Amino acid sequence: MASTRDFSGKWALVTGASAGIGAALARELAAHGARLVLTARRRERLDALADELTAKGTEVRVVVADLNDPSAPEQIYDATEGAGLAIDILINNAGFGQYGAFATSRFEQQLSQVRVNCEAMVRLSRLFIPRMVERRRGWVLVVSSTASYQPLPYLSTYAATKVFDRFFALGLAAEVARFGVKVTALCPGPTQSEFSAVAGTGNLVTRSMQSAEGVARHGVAGLARGRRVVIPYIGGKFTSQLVRLLPVGLITHFVEKFARPPASA
Repeated sequence: MASTRDFSGKWALVTGASAGIGAALARELAAHGARLVLTARRRERLDALADELTAKGTEVRVVVADLNDPSAPEQIYDATEGAGLAIDILINNAGFGQYGAFATSRFEQQLSQVRVNCEAMVRLSRLFIPRMVERRRGWVLVVSSTASYQPLPYLSTYAATKVFDRFFALGLAAEVARFGVKVTALCPGPTQSEFSAVAGTGNLVTRSMQSAEGVARHGVAGLARGRRVVIPYIGGKFTSQLVRLLPVGLITHFVEKFARPPASA
């Protein structure tokens, strides 16, 4: 029977591992015996996490890369699979959002969300999954969001990228299941992480935030069991079902009023 014990001794690549859900996923995988390749932009944070996990007996390697650079996925691949290190667990976690009116936002930040949240995830998956198919084993976790279940005014690009991530994971899961490769979309809601600070959401969401550790625990357990979608909290499960029953226009109308930035009021 599939369980997290299957991760013991396997190499896991975690993107966006320097903080938040990424760091929590790395710790959770290490707790189940996985060996880790940590990648993100900030070396000092990666090194600190690597030292923490190494002190507990986990074998860790660090690859510094900025997934906003289209060449970064190939660099990560060359440092791992390309160097003979078989990656059996791919954690596509890296991503960010940008809060504010689209018409007055920093356009480069909008494009960067698409590059990091979508393009880099597809590039990494395309590089590593063929090797998993050849070996007839593998696990892929794509971190999406409950934002993938409805449009989010003032986080329009972010929510759209998360729809892409979830649908990509679901389609890919059906393709590779017969080769022994499991793909899971992890859909957390508001989480205690750096997301709000980076996205600039301020106090838009301050209550009922999940812990990154709880999200990671549910995500890793669901991945081991081969679940196609994991929503790691009850409120998110309820909302994901409720929005299927309500008109999209009604949802976006109320969300726009609630989320409208003061400067746009």
